[in-house]
Amino acid sequence: MSFYICLGLIALVSFAMLAARRLSILVILFALQSAVLFLISGLEAYETGEGRLYTIALMVLLVKVIGIPFMLRRTIRDLHVKDELGMFIKPFFSVLSGVLLVTLAAAFVGWYLPFKGGSAISISIALSIMLSGMFLMIFRMQALAQVVGLLVMENGIFLAGASLAGAVPFFVEIAVAFDVFMVVVILGVFIYRINSLFTHIDVNKLTKLKG
Repeated sequence: MSFYICLGLIALVSFAMLAARRLSILVILFALQSAVLFLISGLEAYETGEGRLYTIALMVLLVKVIGIPFMLRRTIRDLHVKDELGMFIKPFFSVLSGVLLVTLAAAFVGWYLPFKGGSAISISIALSIMLSGMFLMIFRMQALAQVVGLLVMENGIFLAGASLAGAVPFFVEIAVAFDVFMVVVILGVFIYRINSLFTHIDVNKLTKLKG
């Protein structure tokens, strides 16, 4: 039951991220989504008794819940980034799109993947989270919001791995988390450089520099 409560929470947080108007709120919601993943990992570790899953849960806490949000907040503060996200699609229609993504994910899992019961639900939500992250990357103007979208996609991949009860090996999980952490560091450097050259990181304005 606790696992399904966590799945419900992570789905609600995904909808809230699609509706968020401010970058600071989006970062907080990402940390909250990651905290639910930490709870899911901890529950999985407790139920199976596998020590490696406790290590993965601790890694999620340190990297996703604490480390990456801290880096994002520091970048926002140091660059004096405008808190408004800038939206190609307004919050109401973004949430409607999120409902559609969940429906499509559930239909895809039900029709094409060999999962039933709880596994089908968790994989459906994981897939919808990946699609929500892609949505943020495409329909938000702030470069940092697009970084958060990438991180949300990785959260969906992590949830899919956790839902498959050990199908993703321990070292693969560590490698993926480390790669994502390094991507955030590299993107942070690029964003600093872009901001120093153009005094903003609004990708909608940057497209006007083409040609």
